[in-house]
Amino acid sequence: MGMVKVVGLVLHPRRDCGSAIDAIVKWADRRDVTVLGLHDEINRIDCDAVAVTPEEMVERAGLLVSLGGDGTMLRTMRLVEGRKTPVLGVNVGRLGFLAEVDLPDLPAALSAIDEHKFTIEARTAVRTTLPDGREVSAFNDIAMVRVPGDGLAAIGISVEKKNFVNYAADAVIVATPTGSTAYSFSAGGPIVSPNVEGLIVTASAAHSSFNRPLMLALQEQLDLDVLPTSGRLAIEVDGIIEGYAGPDDRLCIQPVPAAAQVIRLGNTSFYERARRKLRVEGSAQVGVPDSGDAVVVDSFERQRYELLLGGEVAGVLHYRRHGGQIELMHTDIEQSFSGRGLASRLATAALEDARSRATPVVPSCPFVIGYLDRHPEFADLLATPTVDS
Repeated sequence: MGMVKVVGLVLHPRRDCGSAIDAIVKWADRRDVTVLGLHDEINRIDCDAVAVTPEEMVERAGLLVSLGGDGTMLRTMRLVEGRKTPVLGVNVGRLGFLAEVDLPDLPAALSAIDEHKFTIEARTAVRTTLPDGREVSAFNDIAMVRVPGDGLAAIGISVEKKNFVNYAADAVIVATPTGSTAYSFSAGGPIVSPNVEGLIVTASAAHSSFNRPLMLALQEQLDLDVLPTSGRLAIEVDGIIEGYAGPDDRLCIQPVPAAAQVIRLGNTSFYERARRKLRVEGSAQVGVPDSGDAVVVDSFERQRYELLLGGEVAGVLHYRRHGGQIELMHTDIEQSFSGRGLASRLATAALEDARSRATPVVPSCPFVIGYLDRHPEFADLLATPTVDS
């Protein structure tokens, strides 16, 4: 891909992407690049992006940037399905798994793309035709899920037109390798490398005697038959209910190899991200152990402290270690968790950690600077300013 001349933005429906958009517009201005946004998304904010339809964006953009979390990334991939337009995922807010960069790293990421310092990873999609005749695509998974109050999902799995096994379960999930760490994983499925080509079929809370996941090659024909004993089922496409199915309905699953191209900058591997997302092992816990159910961990691969509530990342404090010092750069609390004093928890934990490691602190985050003003007991941690700063 040559120098990008047109960049399209896809935004999270609620999260504040203002600072990310500013960074992209600044970068675009310096390089004479046009920035496009979708009508209904751009109208919420005051920015210099040109409002266009999804069709026009996909037609014109040489690069799409997803600003939000995993849901936004999946939506962006579905938007460009089947095209060669690369997608850069930028994490705004909660810990994203599919996104490649966090907000503070965005300017550096855009420069790297300018300089062709990136790789492209192709992602498989799954497509099916709903009972009502509409075609849908997913990059994580298509799931047939029991409707509360109705009977179990009773589904016959046919491979190459022959019945292989019948599942009775709360849900039957067909996942791509990308989706192996999403719904399929919580149902007991394996973690599958994105470099594997294949589909995973997983039954959630299987009541049938056979309850193992199945891995199929892309060229093997997969059909899901709703059996006469089944209750009514919701059809979820990347977690969004798109339709319903009942006894005698059949979903024919079509894999779409290389349906989207995702930009990788090589900062973290799939396995590092999977470990963080799935908490395969605990990170070193830092800070004050006794304050309720909030836990702060030092996520050193991502250079940030993460505050976890019930296993979910509710806030982060980005840092940089250089020259034996730690710079506390940027605190970000997920909107739905604001007002609980979590930013102070993060600041305290980071400063206690610096004290225990005898590391001088350079605060550049406005919140941390204000916090230090209010808490003179941490003043002794501050690095003595050098002449050249």
